[in-house]
Amino acid sequence: MKRTLMSAIVLAGALALAGCSGSEEPMQHDMSTMAGSESGDQAEHNDADAMFAQMMIPHHEQAVEMADAVLAKDGTNPEVTALATQIKEAQAPEIEQLGQWLDGWGAERASDDGHAGMSGGMMSEDDMQALGGAVPPESDRLFLEQMVAHHEGAVEMAEEEIESGSDPDAVEMAQTIVDTQTAEIETMQNLLASM
Repeated sequence: MKRTLMSAIVLAGALALAGCSGSEEPMQHDMSTMAGSESGDQAEHNDADAMFAQMMIPHHEQAVEMADAVLAKDGTNPEVTALATQIKEAQAPEIEQLGQWLDGWGAERASDDGHAGMSGGMMSEDDMQALGGAVPPESDRLFLEQMVAHHEGAVEMAEEEIESGSDPDAVEMAQTIVDTQTAEIETMQNLLASM
């Protein structure tokens, strides 16, 4: 008797919840909203998060390429070397994390030619060739000027994520990008002024 009464109470509760939810599949809906507290969960991300990751990966990849170009040169200003190293060490792990989020969200990565028309401070092929072909101190100046513009684009994209994103870890990364790259912009501008 107790089992039958308990089953009836559970069934009545479930029906009441179904009526309140307005969904034809209340249990599935409830499970998806309760599904995860972990970042990368389908329930937690939105289109702004996916766009942030898709755009920031090639943006960061280019920053790492720029850092590698200047680090490969003999005679680079030690402060520029330190900054390029710092940028590379910060952005390489973020590229990996952004890719993991896209995979977890079931979102595609941008194609290799998909970012050819990107703005956001991206350097053109000519810019990259100029940096690659320059020698210090000209390469130091080019790197700093290009990276200021590059960082400004990243800060703008990150601010859009902070405003519109819903994944808490992606928003947190965006805030970190704003904070660190704003500070690096100031450092680079000071270095340029001293040249």
